[in-house]
Amino acid sequence: MTDSPSSPPSGKEIATLGAGCFWCIEAAFDMLKGVESVESGYMGGKHPNPSYEAVCTGVTGHAEVVQVTFDPSIISFRDILQVFFSLHDPTTLNRQGNDVGTQYRSVVFYHSPEQEKTAKAVISSLTADNLFDAPIVTEVSPAQPFYMGEDYHQEYFVRNPMQPYCSYLIGPKIAKFRKQFESKLKT
Repeated sequence: MTDSPSSPPSGKEIATLGAGCFWCIEAAFDMLKGVESVESGYMGGKHPNPSYEAVCTGVTGHAEVVQVTFDPSIISFRDILQVFFSLHDPTTLNRQGNDVGTQYRSVVFYHSPEQEKTAKAVISSLTADNLFDAPIVTEVSPAQPFYMGEDYHQEYFVRNPMQPYCSYLIGPKIAKFRKQFESKLKT
């Protein structure tokens, strides 16, 4: 496993986001207009080249993340964040549902000062609008090396829709996402 290039293709941007299990959010981001690729992996830890098994222990410090390459002329980073905050509960520290541990934390790893500013502004706006019943605890941190997850994690929901975790947790989340963001979906 190696880390990915730190710069996106010309005219593109990268967003790196953690919202609990990466299987849940990868499937949604893959459907958005302007998104060119979504890769599941790990960021924010102390050890290079972590394995899924090591990340699951919580001792590496990595979060499960998706790295989204997108065309900002079609979808903005702000729009990416609006989707991100709709897909998980950003008020639970180191937890999403039954998934507990620092690897499941809500986090935005920014790749530029503009992304940092936008992430903080979106969080401030969501807080001011009282959209959540508790304070947002999403971490906003500079991007670190991204380590691609193992092959079997890539496109997991698409390849395993009937797996119990997928059918009971991800399927309903994707159905809600499709309704909420219908105008932003690829045809």
